[in-house]
Amino acid sequence: MKRSRLVLASLLSAVVFSLAADPVAAQTSVSAGLINNLNEKLLLVAVPITLLVEGILIYTVYRFKDADDAKPTRENRRLEITWTVATAVILLFVGVASYGVLANENVSFEQDEQKVAPDGDDVVVHMDAFQWGWQASYPQEDVQISSTEPTVVIPKDQDIYFNITSSDVLHAFHVPQLGLKQDAMPGQSNVIKTEALEEGTYQGYCAEFCGVAHSQMYFEIKVVSQSEYEQYIEEQQSGGSESSSDLEPDTELVTAHDETLSAGA
Repeated sequence: MKRSRLVLASLLSAVVFSLAADPVAAQTSVSAGLINNLNEKLLLVAVPITLLVEGILIYTVYRFKDADDAKPTRENRRLEITWTVATAVILLFVGVASYGVLANENVSFEQDEQKVAPDGDDVVVHMDAFQWGWQASYPQEDVQISSTEPTVVIPKDQDIYFNITSSDVLHAFHVPQLGLKQDAMPGQSNVIKTEALEEGTYQGYCAEFCGVAHSQMYFEIKVVSQSEYEQYIEEQQSGGSESSSDLEPDTELVTAHDETLSAGA
């Protein structure tokens, strides 16, 4: 009985410890930090539970491997109450910790009537997916990137809003290192918000199978300083970008798309 109480007390201590645990590694974005911190806390709870269950299993197999006749167990209300309370505490912690992350606007941004209204230096990037590429633009700065595998430049330490749409079928915008993922749906605008914390270039791609050239749907997110971002926008506005009327999707991708539709017909 004392041993069981000691094990359960250790399990509860692990939960309390996880509440105060802070990650050591630097986070690339606010979104990634929230998700990684939650994963670490849940791991700190899951590991002791796993060790406890496996330990009991191994002990039971070893202890009763030579037993011929099974004996009925005796009721122990204290033990039952103890593990019921312990389970409730763990589930409560998991629920509260998960809700705190999922309710954060940097993980699940709630749109207001499909509009994005950032303040000050906040940046809006429109990402329109198509078979099989991406069209990226900065609607506030009237800048559009001509490449179908664009490198999207964003400033560090600023709120960034990605407006995700699709012009044909279901796609998905995914940048794992920044903790970003959102469906790109035809006729619908989905917005995700984040704040990049580390400069660098991060790989993005389509995470929803969308056809024969799905694996070609890559793009990059490049995080730079505020001054570099402003310089980049000025260069694009002074002739580094094409107007939206002149911008056409990659001819080879469009041809491949049409041939696939014809073959299917």
